[in-house]
Amino acid sequence: MDADQSSATEGTEYTPQELMVAAAAREIYDGDTVFVGMRLPMLAYQLAVSTHAPNALALFESGVIRDDPAGTFIHTMCDLPNQFEAVATTDMLAVMGRLQRGDVDLGFLGTAEIDRFGNLNTTRVGPSDDPIRLPGSGGACDIACLAHETVVLMRHEPRRFVDQVTYVTSPGYPTDGSGADGRPSPGAGPRRLVTSKATFGFDDCGELYLRTVHPGVDPQSIHDDMPWELKTRETVDEEPVGQTAPPTPDELELIRTFDPEGFWTS
Repeated sequence: MDADQSSATEGTEYTPQELMVAAAAREIYDGDTVFVGMRLPMLAYQLAVSTHAPNALALFESGVIRDDPAGTFIHTMCDLPNQFEAVATTDMLAVMGRLQRGDVDLGFLGTAEIDRFGNLNTTRVGPSDDPIRLPGSGGACDIACLAHETVVLMRHEPRRFVDQVTYVTSPGYPTDGSGADGRPSPGAGPRRLVTSKATFGFDDCGELYLRTVHPGVDPQSIHDDMPWELKTRETVDEEPVGQTAPPTPDELELIRTFDPEGFWTS
């Protein structure tokens, strides 16, 4: 089954985006302070705080701080339902100050391109003589440098995986293989990449490796998408590449409560 089609487990249909939300939510631990980005990370936080991480705290770049889900669907972090009954509605400086002083356990990031060492490009792609300009960093570079760890969410397309990004918007690990020890910034670097086909980790050298494959996805197709020889979990910790756990019925019910019309997940 193609990763862009709905999959089924125990008679329950779900989309790849819903699976990504569930996988991302599992990266949030109880008690974490999480810097939440737009789109799927908003849903991932709401799912986590409603299930296994009730004491997780969300920081939004807009200045909102929450410790529970928004009451109704939110298109953006600035929507009034996200501000209503929040712990605080401050400003960007207050939230970025928390990031700078080391309060953020986990930050979520998106990207247009990622390389084998987790460096992200959201600035420009294409040939150098005629590049396509992208939105740029926003707060992503700050999050990549200062959060204790990061999780990257990305639609799985071969063109997004490159041996070396053309522009480092948000740093991952050094390309010399020195891993977290070679990073000049306080944060340890990316922990996980979650795509619409698989989940990936980073080894001690900071290099991407395949951890789990989503149900219905051919593992060989993941390797075929890479412009380099992709490491797998077997080569890193001698554990087999697993299958990503699909969202449970309870998780799906919550995801669809937070996104009832599938605005972000369809």
